[in-house]
Amino acid sequence: MTKVAIICGTDLRQYSGLELTREVAASSAYGERSSAIFASSAFAQDVFFMARHGVQSSIAPHQINYRANIDALKSLGVTQIIAVNTVGGLHSSMAPGTWICPDQIIDYTYGREQTFFDGVNKPMKHIDFSFPFSGSLRDSLIAFADEQGLPIVKYGTYAVTQGPRLETAAEIKRLQADGAHLVGMTMMPEAVLARELDIGYCSLCLSANWGAGMEQEPLDIDAIYALVKSGFVDVVKFLSEYLKQL
Repeated sequence: MTKVAIICGTDLRQYSGLELTREVAASSAYGERSSAIFASSAFAQDVFFMARHGVQSSIAPHQINYRANIDALKSLGVTQIIAVNTVGGLHSSMAPGTWICPDQIIDYTYGREQTFFDGVNKPMKHIDFSFPFSGSLRDSLIAFADEQGLPIVKYGTYAVTQGPRLETAAEIKRLQADGAHLVGMTMMPEAVLARELDIGYCSLCLSANWGAGMEQEPLDIDAIYALVKSGFVDVVKFLSEYLKQL
């Protein structure tokens, strides 16, 4: 049976459609996870939700206990994770308000617990991460978006920066020169930890702003939050319809 988890920085329980009303017990050997895990009874398959920054959005990207989050979802039998990420657009096709399904990652983070296979908790082990997202899950999401008429950019290299500050204009130029199309702070090590535990992982990204220096005006943080709030109404509706047809 398919068990799907949605991980998002925003508490999606405030939006109608997913009906995430039941808190479930889950344990992890890696300490405290970001938030309680909530389950939905609105779908034929099990659907869970976790807020990666905590339900009050109080946990900075570099302080998230990614290992505890993924380990707890694995303990519930989760087989697929749909990550929802807010990003900055670095490419002309990724203007604010655009939804993107990225296909690659460049990791610029540091000091985060990056693996289960650290030689302490589990024996050291190498894994293939050439293509970091589940191809079947990604294809399924893109196909359904096309069916529903939801415009979505079907490629993108996600640059993962440390945060919580936004990048400098010079850093954005460097990311673009490296081949990045969008920038955020939470894709890693979330994606690789899911791979290590054989959980299919894919991301839906909302471009909330242009990268620093790409416009003449300074970034408007309040405008970014407003765009995210309105954009998530659409993605919750999309995810609800997607989950119903699984």
